[in-house]
Amino acid sequence: MVVSPGLLRYSGTKQMTCAVIFPGQGSQSIGMLNKLPEAFHETKAYWMGLASDVLGYDVAALIESGPEETLNQTAHTQPVLLTANQIMWSVWRSQHPNLEPVALAGHSLGEFSALVAAESLAFEEAVALVANRGRLMQEAVPEGTGTMAAILGLPDDVVEAICREVAEGEVVAPANYNSPGQLVIAGDAAAVERAMLQAKAAGAKRAMILPVSVPSHCALMAQAGKELGKSLENISLSLPKFPVFHNVDASTKKTIESIREALVEQLAMPVQWTKTMKALIYLGVDHFYECGPGRVLTGLGRRIDKEVTWVAYEQEVGE
Repeated sequence: MVVSPGLLRYSGTKQMTCAVIFPGQGSQSIGMLNKLPEAFHETKAYWMGLASDVLGYDVAALIESGPEETLNQTAHTQPVLLTANQIMWSVWRSQHPNLEPVALAGHSLGEFSALVAAESLAFEEAVALVANRGRLMQEAVPEGTGTMAAILGLPDDVVEAICREVAEGEVVAPANYNSPGQLVIAGDAAAVERAMLQAKAAGAKRAMILPVSVPSHCALMAQAGKELGKSLENISLSLPKFPVFHNVDASTKKTIESIREALVEQLAMPVQWTKTMKALIYLGVDHFYECGPGRVLTGLGRRIDKEVTWVAYEQEVGE
């Protein structure tokens, strides 16, 4: 694992050591960020205005009024959720001027938010990039032929073995290692269905199809990853101001090229969220702030480690 010396300096201290984490797809909803107090209206308007200029449609209207089916189209979801995350990050920074996070991380799409927050990637470029990422992902697999499912209540190695056993030449594999006992799989629809049946037979508490149109983080996204790599060649990146832990291997990166590679690999490889959170905790992080709509990552975090503090910042600032 590559770790910034700046992060290690904080490890083992008694004072609060915090990291900021950013959610990905699944946290979006009509009216998201409505809990933010009126005092932050200008912050919301500023970032939504920038995103709207890049995308060519009214981001604020889509967030406030939908329609839901449009918001949930991955090419819209990704830039709109990145915008919501950026708003929450801006509010968090304004409310905690003397609190420096020792690391950032984001779940899937949220990794781009982490890079924006770390000043590695410009916001406007990130908005355009993830909108294109969403389109590439949607185009990579014909609608209805791929899917994702959450398997609850089985050890990871059991689910991994089930995927190998039922593949039958198709793609089905772990996609999101979200928390102990919660593993999302992705791949060809028929293979995912077979894996769900086998998981239930093996004692899974639940095995359920997720309401997504794209089988993310599996081999079916390899071509989308290659195309994303071409787009990234034209994007200006800087080394991050804060250490950013990446999904593919729960590590930081030392070079611009390795950051690009991690973003490409992420599309076709599983999100190592549990390992990422455990790595940060091992290095001394004892407070996690989720900067984005909802509390999905806060819920996962409490399943990963109950001894550290997990804060859904939208909920905290809205109280």
